[in-house]
Amino acid sequence: MKKFFVHDKRDTVGVAVADIQAGETVSGWVMEDNSIITVKALNDIKLGHKIALKDIAKGETVIKYGEPIGKTVAPIAKGEHVHVHNLKTARW
Repeated sequence: MKKFFVHDKRDTVGVAVADIQAGETVSGWVMEDNSIITVKALNDIKLGHKIALKDIAKGETVIKYGEPIGKTVAPIAKGEHVHVHNLKTARW
């Protein structure tokens, strides 16, 4: 199974550690407590890119590695690729 990395349980996005294809179920290792979470990818996600761990509403703060990285400018579904640019997030 493909993998992604999560810094802590407050994160709303994980980071892919391998290329992920749409439809694949991927597992994420949460560094904070060694737990595992799984997400079905809705689209292709390249190595190092971010994957939404939950549905994220427009205007919601996105958390990566336990730190806020911006607010969404559009809703993002769980399993989608999350592109961050200028501290804003959007679906690409």
